[in-house]
Amino acid sequence: MPNTFTVKPLAPRFVAEVSGLPEINANPSVIDELKQLWVQYPVLVLPNQHHCIDGFVRFARQFGDFGDDPFIRPVTASKHVVEVRRDADESTPIFGASWHSDWSFQRAPPSATLLLAKELPPIGGDTIFADCYAAYDALPQEFKASLDGLSASHSAAPSYGPDGLFADDDESRSMQIIVSESARECQSHPIVRTHPESGRRGLFINHVYTLAVDGMDQSAGRALLRKLFAHMTREEFIYSHKWRTNMLVLWDNRCVLHHADGGYEGHQRIMHRVTLAGERPH
Repeated sequence: MPNTFTVKPLAPRFVAEVSGLPEINANPSVIDELKQLWVQYPVLVLPNQHHCIDGFVRFARQFGDFGDDPFIRPVTASKHVVEVRRDADESTPIFGASWHSDWSFQRAPPSATLLLAKELPPIGGDTIFADCYAAYDALPQEFKASLDGLSASHSAAPSYGPDGLFADDDESRSMQIIVSESARECQSHPIVRTHPESGRRGLFINHVYTLAVDGMDQSAGRALLRKLFAHMTREEFIYSHKWRTNMLVLWDNRCVLHHADGGYEGHQRIMHRVTLAGERPH
């Protein structure tokens, strides 16, 4: 990395903080360096990123095309930026509070997510990440072999369908969430995914959107998923991130799970989020 950077690993081969960045939007070589680092560390933490919405869009676009964000109305100033917001008086469930990979129910799920902290509560509000590479690597060889060729069905129905979690929201919800019949659609993806850039293999299932193992008895499939979910979220694969205002975190959805933590009832939390387009998993 250039001498202007300081790279501090926060979790080996998983999370790194990058500080001392120059004006990124005016320096394509910096973006190239960050892209290379991002392959090495699937979660990058960038403090002191003072982006307005337009600036955030310009910054994010340098990493790839924008993803499609269904079921949530974007910030008015840009169709590419979602405001992940929770006001102090909200009583609805916290958005993103269960383990997931963003929009894994899409045919080509987002490659990555960028989340920028705009207003933070004085307590709580962490984001928890899980390393899907490390989780796969830690499986016994026989178990790995049994997963080869297996795929699983992903759907948005548990969250955004007419009978989903957000269908019961009350008027206190500050985010504009769209409940739709289209959320019932399913896509199948391999349970073990090969990353197109690193070549590493990782588990690609999650608690929210993965519903069944294709071609397997429902009971047996659910048992397998529960076993894998419990394994993926073991303490040794977890990193808990504490935010600071104007901190930007970039994570790779192809090999990372995450969830939003609570603990800040009575306080406001506002984040700006962009997803980047991905490819069909294989």
